[in-house]
Amino acid sequence: MAHNIKRRNFLKNSLLATGGLILASNFISCSDDENKLTSVIPSNLTDQNFNQGVASFDPTNSQVIIWSRYTTTNPSVKIVWQLAKDADFKNLVRQGEVTTDTSRDYTLAVEIKDLEENLKLFYRFVNIEDKSTSPIGETLTFGNKTSEVKLAVASCANYAAGYFNVYEAMKDSDADVIVHLGDYIYEYGESTYGLFRKPEPIGEIVTLDDYRTRYRQYRSENQLKELHQKKPFVCVWDDHEVTNDTYKDGAENHQPEEGDFQVRKTNALQAYSEYLPNNTNLTDNTIIYRSLKLGNLVDLTMLDTRVVGRDKQLDYANYTSAAGFDIPAFQNDWLDPSRTILGTQQKDWFKNEMVNASSQWQIIGQQVLMGKMLIPAELLTAFGSPTFQTTLVELVQIKTRLLQGDTTLTPTEIARVKTVVPYNLDAWDGYFMEREEILATFKDKKVVVLAGDTHNAWQSDLITASGDKVGNEVATSSVSSPGFESFVGTQGAVQLGQALELLIDDLKHANLADRGFMKLTINTNAVTTDWNYVNTVTEKTFSLSTKKTLTI
Repeated sequence: MAHNIKRRNFLKNSLLATGGLILASNFISCSDDENKLTSVIPSNLTDQNFNQGVASFDPTNSQVIIWSRYTTTNPSVKIVWQLAKDADFKNLVRQGEVTTDTSRDYTLAVEIKDLEENLKLFYRFVNIEDKSTSPIGETLTFGNKTSEVKLAVASCANYAAGYFNVYEAMKDSDADVIVHLGDYIYEYGESTYGLFRKPEPIGEIVTLDDYRTRYRQYRSENQLKELHQKKPFVCVWDDHEVTNDTYKDGAENHQPEEGDFQVRKTNALQAYSEYLPNNTNLTDNTIIYRSLKLGNLVDLTMLDTRVVGRDKQLDYANYTSAAGFDIPAFQNDWLDPSRTILGTQQKDWFKNEMVNASSQWQIIGQQVLMGKMLIPAELLTAFGSPTFQTTLVELVQIKTRLLQGDTTLTPTEIARVKTVVPYNLDAWDGYFMEREEILATFKDKKVVVLAGDTHNAWQSDLITASGDKVGNEVATSSVSSPGFESFVGTQGAVQLGQALELLIDDLKHANLADRGFMKLTINTNAVTTDWNYVNTVTEKTFSLSTKKTLTI
């Protein structure tokens, strides 16, 4: 009986909980204090001053983060937040007050815990003093009654390259949650990577104010703003949230005149934490890897393959000289067991997560391709040269004959298709031994790995060095960043995709020509992935089509 009274008091008080602020480096406030609001919500609210809209993040069976940003010139401002079961906010679940200021660019993020399962929820933010209100956001919790989960998966949204039609299509889909695999923003300045729209600020972003300005531009874009309002997000960063080809100690697109890289990274991650909060350790915004339970159906594990632990990428150019390619030196470095893409701490955490995973499906959200993309070595060296098309045709013909059991093939011809090298050293292909260690943890689990980064869509079997298939990888195209079609034309990209499906043993599907997103429909029996594409990112009027469906 005492337990029930305590629970009733908790529920009664939590309806009126204020966010007695616990400010932390990732700018999330907690809603644990149980006090009444100091003011009454006015009835004559006006929709203003919340110019970046609203958003929610990391929904689970019992908690969610709600977000907004208030536009003001005051040093600080007190804002009321409300969470309800109805859009009229008559059936309140929780409400509270938070204060924001310049130290967090006037963003507001509240992590609300101990929620009921399987709820459809509405939320808003209100400034009682000026009677302004945010748009009404929609979010949810999962739970034991969750029999199906639908995830829309996206990556690589370059504002300068085109409209966010893909985001609009995702908003109109029946997805429960948006999983964003990174490159949410791009760091480049005007006319550097995309000419369709102008980024703000005009130059490449380096300072904290630069990163904040770029996020404000993205979050003011209507297609993205409306998607955030309608669907909760689960996010990880890739490289462009800092700068191109980031690793733990540097990046390809960071030059000495841009200052200290660690300062730049700190600026980037602070702005990221302000605009894309997550429920990881509140005292360290460099840690983004985490696991979310979606009912009893899905363990959604999000990894950081980019910032926290990655060793510098290998570069073929460093093994090439006038004497040719130094194969022994490359293999020695490539197969070095100490090379890491995750870092020791994250790797140990992830291995432990896989050992203890209990849900029906293990969905791994991460940035770069995990599947083995080993291509004929001469194709890699021929790319971009006048002989590329001829080389491609010859290799396809040889591989076709090999698969058909043609005994007339010469050893030289066979060597042309069997002498393979990693396609992309910036992906898991560049960290061979650690990938084998991770793949070993997938055995006897139902694993689907998600990937982004490349601007192209892929599907690969995840196969160990000993030949065991331990999972599947599905990789999404980009929201707007160009793929292979920007190099070889649309038809050339289609032909190249078909050729790579033949030449790369573990690769089962490639779309190198279209912009789009994946939708995963997950139930007890299967995961069905639809690859959806828009027909344009340079016109606001667009059509959507599903070009590939895979059921696992």
